[in-house]
Amino acid sequence: MNNSTVVLSATGLTKTYRSGPQSVTVWEDVSLDIRAGESIAIVGASGSGKTSLLNVLGGLDSLDGGKVTINGQDIQKLSGEQRTRLRNRDIGFVYQFHHLLPEFTAVENVMMPLLLAGIPDDQAYKRAMACLDALKMTGRGEHKPAELSGGERQRTAIARALVNEPRLVLMDEPTGNLDQETATEVEHLIDELRSSLATAFVLVTHDRELAQRMDRVYRLADRTLQPFDWSSLSCRVLRR
Repeated sequence: MNNSTVVLSATGLTKTYRSGPQSVTVWEDVSLDIRAGESIAIVGASGSGKTSLLNVLGGLDSLDGGKVTINGQDIQKLSGEQRTRLRNRDIGFVYQFHHLLPEFTAVENVMMPLLLAGIPDDQAYKRAMACLDALKMTGRGEHKPAELSGGERQRTAIARALVNEPRLVLMDEPTGNLDQETATEVEHLIDELRSSLATAFVLVTHDRELAQRMDRVYRLADRTLQPFDWSSLSCRVLRR
């Protein structure tokens, strides 16, 4: 894919939550373009709406205004089945909590996107194992989530998001439960995928070092998303 290709375009996004007669606008008029191979970090205080924005960008949540297109397709106009297909083919998700299926082993969890895409079992197994190996999970693939540490479960979730070589990866605190060595491996894997496959990344993170490795950093605050300069705000304030 040409690196000038816009993978995701968000225009004028607004999200409001309602409870009875009360309504709260979390953010409004958010616009963002992400090109192939580009990486973006979104920072902000807890409760500012970072995760809800990530869910909207990936078509997991609805909008109250605006438009999101992925590879030129307006995701709000897709049927539920079409949206599911688009997510499985073109988007990888890493959630703040791993959401692994407890009845399946690590490698089986990682295989899921490949199997849904019609990849034969033996090929899916080899690709899933290779992705786990790249994340220092050698020898742990046949263990179920309950038998893995928190960091190992997060690495498995990251492998599941990357195994299908998606065009866009959305990550919610991807290194939050990882030790420094494994977090560095994740950063290197992101760099490799950006370089070799032109994968685009959008990360929500409190990890200053990780955010600074991205091409652009945005701050979500006061219901708006704006370019962010680290020197203007302390990491302590970001975590409040």
